[in-house]
Amino acid sequence: MYDYLIVGAGFSGCVLAERIANESGKKCLLIDKRDHIGGNAYDYQNEDGLLIHKYGPHIFHTNSQKVVDYLSRFTKWNEYEHKVLALVDGKYIPVPFNLNSLHQIFRYEKAIHYEKLLLSNFGYGSKIPILQLRNSPNPEIIELADFIYQKIFLNYTLKQWELEPEDLDSAVTARVPVIVSHDDRYFQDSFQSMPRYGYSAMFENMIGNNPNIELALNTDYKSIIKSVQYKKLIFTGPIDEYFDYSYGPLPYRSLRFEHEIYDYEFFQPTGTVNFPNNFEYTRRTEMKYLTFERSSKSVCMVEYPLPYIIGENEPFYPIPQVVNNDLYNKYARAAEKISDDVIFCGRLADYKYYNMDQVVARALHVFESKIIDK
Repeated sequence: MYDYLIVGAGFSGCVLAERIANESGKKCLLIDKRDHIGGNAYDYQNEDGLLIHKYGPHIFHTNSQKVVDYLSRFTKWNEYEHKVLALVDGKYIPVPFNLNSLHQIFRYEKAIHYEKLLLSNFGYGSKIPILQLRNSPNPEIIELADFIYQKIFLNYTLKQWELEPEDLDSAVTARVPVIVSHDDRYFQDSFQSMPRYGYSAMFENMIGNNPNIELALNTDYKSIIKSVQYKKLIFTGPIDEYFDYSYGPLPYRSLRFEHEIYDYEFFQPTGTVNFPNNFEYTRRTEMKYLTFERSSKSVCMVEYPLPYIIGENEPFYPIPQVVNNDLYNKYARAAEKISDDVIFCGRLADYKYYNMDQVVARALHVFESKIIDK
């Protein structure tokens, strides 16, 4: 008899398993349909000994000291500040769009003029969502905003989501605002680092060799749910899947990855290059920038966004729209009715566009509010 059956060995499942095992001293069975732990943050060494993020780049950043303190029990860190360039009109410019981007795109006099406009209207260090910038009462700011919208946001969003920016929840476009500063970093969080030995090593330290945690990989929960004895279920997969799509399937976006191997120490000028207006793919990430490895070879990961098709590919991103949130709320109400027996937690279970630190914070909150001493 297990105290908890945990479905999904990604961030949410591993954090909850670790807390339940070590803090509560209870036994849990942690299962995953894949052949590895770590969910989409899983990484591995390829045939050249280079560390590869199998499901796309995962760059850790947070403002939560609680999350940092927790994860630091299981990994040391390499400080890393992610920088992204976008190919725009044949030039590589920093993203998020900032004052440096401005001067790389426009001639000097016009760039200075736009810079003064932004500074006088918003102040140095401001972060303005692009849709807000386009609603400025100043026609010259609208002119600049429309340029940024067309060159940076529109086509990238269409590729990523198959939707225009206005059709998504405003929080999506606000994730990459226009920044009125010379800060070229993609994130401005107080803590920005990568697990020194990779995410998989961190997860192994989190749950490995723990007598209170039994791990079963290549295991679909539906195949064992009737044969395993447990007191409570923690479900981190898609909430609509748990309820057999009784209200209809929730929409997600998926991804396809291609690995490019180069006989160069480095192939591109920074960790990630975005392609908002060129090619079918959205971005290319060179892993060695993230992992600090030295080699005469380098691996780049190219991302192709795809529609999610149940049973054919993996759901990566919930699609933040009012109609989708309304559908999710039907499932959330159904989940509330069985909350004595099942806990839902995670990006797919909560249908939220969480960052990694938010997933960890959510899992810790669930443990502290719904599990500890229960």
